[in-house]
Amino acid sequence: MSVKIIKFFSGVFTIGCVFLVISLCVMMVYLSSVVKDLPNYEVLEKYEPPVMTRIHAADGSLMGEFASKRRLYLPIQSVPDQIKAAYISAEDKNFYAHFGLDLEGFARALIKNIRNIRSGRRLEGASTITQQVAKNFLLTSDATLQRKIKEAILSLRIEKAYSKNHILELYLNEIYLGRGAYGIAAAALTYFNKSVNELTLEQIAYLAALPKGPGNYDPLKNRDRAVARRNWVIDRMVENGYISKEHGRTVKNKPLGVILRSDESHIFASSYFTEEVRRQLIAHYGANALYQEGLSVRTTLHPHLQAIAQSALHNGLVQFDQNHGWRGAYEHIDNILGDWGESLSRVKVFLDIPAWKIAVVLKNTKNGVKIGLKPRNELSGTVSKERETGFITIQDMKWALHMVDEQGRHSTATNPAQVLQVGDVILVEAKKNKKNSYHLRQIPKVQGAMVIMDPVTGRVLAMIGGFSYLQSEFNRATQAYRQPGSAFKPFVYAAALDNGYTPASVVLDGPLEIDQGSRGIWQPRNYSNTFAGPATLRNGIEYSRNLMTVRLANDLGMPIVAEYAERFGIYDKMQPMLSMSLGAGETTVLRLVTAYAVIANGGRSIQSSMIDRIQNRYGHTIYRHDQRRCAGCNVEQWNNQPEPELIDERDQVLDPMTAYQITSMMEGVVQRGTARRLRDLNRTIAGKTGTTNDFKDAWFIGFTPDMVVGVFVGYDIPKSLGTDGTGSALAAPIFGEFMRHAMKGKPNVDFKMPESMMKIAIDRRTGMHAEASKDNIIIEAFKPGTGPADIYQIIGSTESFREGIQVPLVSPQVSRAIESGAGGLY
Repeated sequence: MSVKIIKFFSGVFTIGCVFLVISLCVMMVYLSSVVKDLPNYEVLEKYEPPVMTRIHAADGSLMGEFASKRRLYLPIQSVPDQIKAAYISAEDKNFYAHFGLDLEGFARALIKNIRNIRSGRRLEGASTITQQVAKNFLLTSDATLQRKIKEAILSLRIEKAYSKNHILELYLNEIYLGRGAYGIAAAALTYFNKSVNELTLEQIAYLAALPKGPGNYDPLKNRDRAVARRNWVIDRMVENGYISKEHGRTVKNKPLGVILRSDESHIFASSYFTEEVRRQLIAHYGANALYQEGLSVRTTLHPHLQAIAQSALHNGLVQFDQNHGWRGAYEHIDNILGDWGESLSRVKVFLDIPAWKIAVVLKNTKNGVKIGLKPRNELSGTVSKERETGFITIQDMKWALHMVDEQGRHSTATNPAQVLQVGDVILVEAKKNKKNSYHLRQIPKVQGAMVIMDPVTGRVLAMIGGFSYLQSEFNRATQAYRQPGSAFKPFVYAAALDNGYTPASVVLDGPLEIDQGSRGIWQPRNYSNTFAGPATLRNGIEYSRNLMTVRLANDLGMPIVAEYAERFGIYDKMQPMLSMSLGAGETTVLRLVTAYAVIANGGRSIQSSMIDRIQNRYGHTIYRHDQRRCAGCNVEQWNNQPEPELIDERDQVLDPMTAYQITSMMEGVVQRGTARRLRDLNRTIAGKTGTTNDFKDAWFIGFTPDMVVGVFVGYDIPKSLGTDGTGSALAAPIFGEFMRHAMKGKPNVDFKMPESMMKIAIDRRTGMHAEASKDNIIIEAFKPGTGPADIYQIIGSTESFREGIQVPLVSPQVSRAIESGAGGLY
């Protein structure tokens, strides 16, 4: 009997062994096939995840962020210990003790899951942080046995190859934490608008609660669950000894404190500047570098000047638009008898002007209109139940009594009810220091642009590309090509001064007819339709004389004028036609401001730049705008050698003496000429107005020794601005408002005259030498070897305006009229 039993058990054992061997062989074959297909874990050594590019202003303020995944990579050395403790407590409490697989945790999870199955609860995972790294970096999220086996094998290999800190660094930077944020650094900014070092314990605990399911613990949609999960993390930190029970109890009683980050954290009014920088980065480095390589871009933008420029242009465009009448309500709500707030909240207006608000007309009175303001949206996405009302007095909407319809027909209202109807959706702006009182506003149709530049370096300090970026992303400072009109004239005069003429050279300002062959007769005119007769170059610039400019350009030669325009970068290729001397070509505001900056800096060529420096994700500088060499700046020690000097190797495109002469002449534009309204600034300013045919474009470019400011105003589809749409009346006041605030508290600085130049008193009219004590004289700067003419000469008595054909400049009758003193200055 015993023998039979022994044989039986012996057979069972033999079968069992055979089965075990077969199972092991099958398992080895299976594992061999699994291992064969495993991804290479060594890629984790040089892991470079997609990282967010951040664009900063010159003072470090944030302007914008660009990323395919919003991530900021944070080395483990920069991660606060409390963050490490929170994530280890929540995700893998034995992280520093296990070898990649936590057997204790696996057993604990197995027991819990048996209970969960019985109670119908969700199953819990047992993945360590190392396993999550293996899954997130190297595998898919498929819930299969094969994936779990691969995950386990890779975890063992990763633990063998890398330190715990490296594994934790990978995890904390890769994990998705909701609302588009990858990694703890991006999540800290997204949920709390803080860096990781500024987070409080309750905030850290909330971030550590998110890996299990960011959507399940969203602070707005699932606040109670978010608080519960955060408190669970705090309990685990207490349990693991990272914080005391008392501290944990105190922290659990605190609110989430979530402050979701928005674009409001970016510099106000910098959208056009940021977008232009984005385009430049893509052009030079490609979209992949912008959205994935984590560039750190330091721009040239000066936030204070940017805000001033935005306000000045905004006010100028609004004032011009209001002068031309009210065009009607933005929209209309038919029924406001119920909750007008709900109806108004559904009106979509793309507006990036914080001071302006959307409102609906609730009631008309003879003294004004009662309005209801659009309710704010709560963080949860619902509309606030609070309702705010206000009032617009008839005085604060007086401009709107002048109305214009879609056909351009004008009419005049006598009371508010003729302007606004109950239910009209309008834009309003709160009055300063007067609660619940508002101005009526409308979005201007006219557009404009401003560029502010440092003339020495070419750094763009501020740039406004239009009235509203949300209304139109088209950048009128860099993308719009418009005729500069008279703003081009200084370059004609600079070319003449560089080629033998002086500020005292006399040119005839009189009627002119030019035979253009098949194109007919061209008769240029002065703005005022008057003639000054013979006048100096200074007079021609100060009063923007068209006829003088054409005669000067003809006498000088248009090929020379074209060469100078191209040298200054105004045009790539300019046709040498006389009409081009009056600014008939097309250029951008940025190009024209850069050209004026060359004059302002003494004639050195400059390259405009909106970027100072670019660093890659490792902090290495890959671009720097300032290319000046400094041979002695990096010496190891000082041995009484002279101070190092920056070597300026830029081309001298204009004689410094010529630059000073044309600058002095443009100072006269502000003191006596077409921009004399700016005299009350009491500043040393040079500049030039510009107005094109039919008043389609209005310009003013002005500068001091350390700042160039360009202003352009015009419709996107060119049409007349009206007779008040001149550079003097429209663009110059915008420049003036900007300078009044930008220069506040700063000392006045005069333009420096180059050595060897001489100042000589001349007769303002004849350009000839005059006694300094005489009336009607001006002190003019002359280059060495030049001076006032000894003989009265007039450029432009007769000239050839068409090859091979002599054309009289003026008729005999006009000549006699000029000699008798007819005409006048504008």
